[in-house]
Amino acid sequence: MDIDGVRDAYRRYGRRYDLVFGKIFHPGRRLAIEQMGIRPGEHVLEVGVGTGLSLPEYPDGVHVTGVDLSPEMIEIARNRVEHLDLPNVTLAEMDASEMNFADACFDHVVAMYVLSVAPEPERVMNEMRRVCKPGGHLFVVNHFRHANPVIRSCEKALAPLSRLVGFRPDFELEEFVERNDLDVLETRPVNLFGYWTMLRANREPRSTA
Repeated sequence: MDIDGVRDAYRRYGRRYDLVFGKIFHPGRRLAIEQMGIRPGEHVLEVGVGTGLSLPEYPDGVHVTGVDLSPEMIEIARNRVEHLDLPNVTLAEMDASEMNFADACFDHVVAMYVLSVAPEPERVMNEMRRVCKPGGHLFVVNHFRHANPVIRSCEKALAPLSRLVGFRPDFELEEFVERNDLDVLETRPVNLFGYWTMLRANREPRSTA
């Protein structure tokens, strides 16, 4: 995966994304937002906000900032915000591996269905950690390589087609946690057949937790 590949994939998906990935992925979006325990007045950053399908799920009085690499997806998200009249939502086209935010400026940071798409997921996680306030939590909803050996072999076979399908099908959970030194507090299977995972981790690395 590279930035151009990601943009190309979501340029293809853009107008069909909600139809293909809306209902299937929505339980994971809803659970992550519920698990944040967001209070009125708090600030949330959603990395890879896509077409903004999650935005109506946030509680009233919460300030949500959504960023995405794809201009086509951000355009759809802006239309959704305007149509639903969501005054506390701010959207920006931005590379999540190099975000234009000050350190420690968000109470909660979440990435939903993003990290297996990102060309450099470790840089994205570093940025998520940087902009999250001390004591805060990082939330990830993502597909990780399946435990079943037959399914794992299929995912491995699809890996060379990552640029075409738009995500990395053999993304390994244990390796991801280790490489990012994540202090994981909770993992839960989500969505159809529990094929995806919601992960909640401390903002502070495991080595200092």
